[in-house]
Amino acid sequence: METQHQKGLFYTGETPLSNAISYLMGIGVDAILSLDIGADDKDPDSTIVMVSAPWRPGLPSKEYYRNDKVIKMYKSTIGQVLEGLLQEANPNATILESWRSQGGARSEVLIKSEMLVDSLVDFETQLAEASPDPEDAQDVTKYYNPLTLEAVRALLPQVSIPYLISSQSYGYGPEKIIVGSPSYLKAVSSILSRTTKETIQAYLVWKTVQVYFVNIESEAIRPLQRFNNQLGGKDPEVREERWRTCVKHVDRGLGWILSKFYIEKAFSEEAKNFGDLIVSDIKDQFIKKLGAAEWMSPDVRQLGINKVHNIVQKIGYPTVSPDIRDPKMLQDYYETVNINETAFFENTVSIAKASVKREWAKAGKPTNRDEWGMTASTVNAYYNPAGNEIVFPAGIMQSPVFYDPKIPQYLSYGAFGSVSGHELSHAFDSSGRHYDQRGNFTGWWDNSTIQAFKDKAECFVNQYHNYTIPGPDGEPLHVNGRLTLGENIADAGGVTAAFQAWKEREAANPSEVLPGLQNFSKEQLFFISYGNWWCGKTRKEQAINRVYTDPHSPNFARILGTMANSREFKESFQCKDKEPVCELW
Repeated sequence: METQHQKGLFYTGETPLSNAISYLMGIGVDAILSLDIGADDKDPDSTIVMVSAPWRPGLPSKEYYRNDKVIKMYKSTIGQVLEGLLQEANPNATILESWRSQGGARSEVLIKSEMLVDSLVDFETQLAEASPDPEDAQDVTKYYNPLTLEAVRALLPQVSIPYLISSQSYGYGPEKIIVGSPSYLKAVSSILSRTTKETIQAYLVWKTVQVYFVNIESEAIRPLQRFNNQLGGKDPEVREERWRTCVKHVDRGLGWILSKFYIEKAFSEEAKNFGDLIVSDIKDQFIKKLGAAEWMSPDVRQLGINKVHNIVQKIGYPTVSPDIRDPKMLQDYYETVNINETAFFENTVSIAKASVKREWAKAGKPTNRDEWGMTASTVNAYYNPAGNEIVFPAGIMQSPVFYDPKIPQYLSYGAFGSVSGHELSHAFDSSGRHYDQRGNFTGWWDNSTIQAFKDKAECFVNQYHNYTIPGPDGEPLHVNGRLTLGENIADAGGVTAAFQAWKEREAANPSEVLPGLQNFSKEQLFFISYGNWWCGKTRKEQAINRVYTDPHSPNFARILGTMANSREFKESFQCKDKEPVCELW
């Protein structure tokens, strides 16, 4: 077998493998590596490059590669899709044509195709096993590894990471970058050294198919659609409604333009002001809770209070970078995107290229703290530790999680207030606690406070580990208490802060009980509103996927676990035992 050096894959500058990865990066495809630009956790006013393992090498998580039934289906899918694309494409552009051009019989070609698929999946499996577990990939104490480019090159000599950075950023050469997992890069080097060029090439092709297949309609990619449906517990033949496909595509590609029309139709200045009021109320309550947290040392408590005062709250939509109300600013923002009403796929590629260029234009520049990480129509919210900011897009500020001021406030505080408290609590969860009031990753907690936090956090880990769902083999699959720790802490802190905030508002301006609900107290309706927000139904297969990959607990556990940890809930419903199972704030 020829060596990797003979294949031209060792670092000698702009190698074929580096060129291929760079090209795919430019159209939004992460293959083997993922490179991103973001705020430096230890210098959040500056940007820095981070290299890490891709979020998923092929299948959703490494656990799927250990399921023989899934792997058999996956291999069959890859073979069918590549063979189908081979039939449609220019033979000179395919990965299998070399075998046919050599005059091989059909049976020989198929055997070699199967061998190629086997080696491709084996390559993916090795990448998956080398990837850090999700709880480690999201732990700043484990992923923040600043290294020089020379040190990175020593870990992975087959890929020129300096070239990847330079090719995307038009010549930027940083002194250091953050390596999410040095052990992953070292493992990738070993994997590449024993993998054939044909397998790597096939993997790169397959990754491109996985990213772009949703943007084409072809019988060649139907096996992949069927496979994804089955993996998610759906009917193999089901297809997403066209309107959903279109809305998702516009939101991903031209999200700020969509946001402009969304807020004009579905959001008001009154709603924005009410949202600001609720978030401000939650901040006031959290300051009180910090002041009463005897397990924290006095100095740390005061620093924590300063951090809450410093939290930036972004409500509804961005008014800078870009100001989505300004058509000219939106036009400038998307000026490099070429849209043609008869070329859907080309539009998709143009959008991807423009997005990648926009991100890499940040390299070496100060962090833009005015940017938002979600479009206005998104039904979600987030806390950004490096920015020390909480963000609530207009999309989540709709019923049933958000109600206007004319509706009894126990409904809005029970749902949106709890979401607000949840996001603010992230500032002091297992991850957020590492960041100070300016968003610096630094050791601002003393040892006694850290130990007290760890002791209390361990209660949450054990509590949520006891929640289970039916696993793929029919046996109970436990929630990952460590992966979900930050979210579980945030749920508990959020609902208690929201309850106290509502009680103060209620005392000043009492609200009426809605008709037909007189059998419930206002306090009980607060928690019913909370539970209603998380009430839902999830397919077994999707629930399994989320347990493997999602830092959030299953919805049922977010209700049961949070109520078990709420003293106010137990008092409102006259529970015999009113002590929380686990408690931080």
